[in-house]
Amino acid sequence: MLILLPPSETKRDGGRRVPLDMTSWHYPSLAGARSVTVDALVELASDEDACRRVLRLGPSQAGEVAVNAALRTSPTMPAIDRYTGVLYDALDASSLDAPARRWLGAHVRVHSAPFGLVGALDAIPRYRLGAGVSLPGLGSAARVWRDATTAALGAEASRFILDLRSEAYVALGPVPAATPSAYVRVVTESADGAVRAMNHFNKHAKGALVRALAMSRPRVSTRAGFHRWAEEAGWRTRDNDRGEVELFA
Repeated sequence: MLILLPPSETKRDGGRRVPLDMTSWHYPSLAGARSVTVDALVELASDEDACRRVLRLGPSQAGEVAVNAALRTSPTMPAIDRYTGVLYDALDASSLDAPARRWLGAHVRVHSAPFGLVGALDAIPRYRLGAGVSLPGLGSAARVWRDATTAALGAEASRFILDLRSEAYVALGPVPAATPSAYVRVVTESADGAVRAMNHFNKHAKGALVRALAMSRPRVSTRAGFHRWAEEAGWRTRDNDRGEVELFA
């Protein structure tokens, strides 16, 4: 099984004094898109006013320009530790033992706007860029990433993909139709039986789910296998009429 996670706008500072090395990451086929995006982001940061405008930064966020300017030389840390926020706080990867973290490294990918898909343990710097931003000279993020990302995921055709990304990041590289996969939508059921999608708790449920998977490390290779694991682990899931997996929170 392969799990796809969205990134988070909030990120942890610091890391090891080992600069950006994209050649060591998963998916070398994304090297071209990574390089042009990083170059464009660093170039944009050379003009503070333009950078604040393109990235839609407020006065209190001016420091993010310097973060992007130092993208190639700033400290790095595993992607799964870099991100903070509701999903990553619930996952709490830093508190997991070594076997669980190795499982994350083998089974989890984070989809970022500047780097595309990266492995959970691939070392990334802090940055500021969202899926909806069009960088000067490159156009929309979907134009840069969509085909390359879908092709990279197509190369994973032998693995069942559990897609926990937000729809904004799915747009940057959908899973190919021929690849066994399931898009997860977090829902809740009211007393009258009505089912509706969750907002804030959507992220918490996804983080808690990935933590539970990392701790139990099941061998899941199909949608049915995921449902079986979920039931045994105390999660309620079901398929809906759109082909998605509903995860009840």
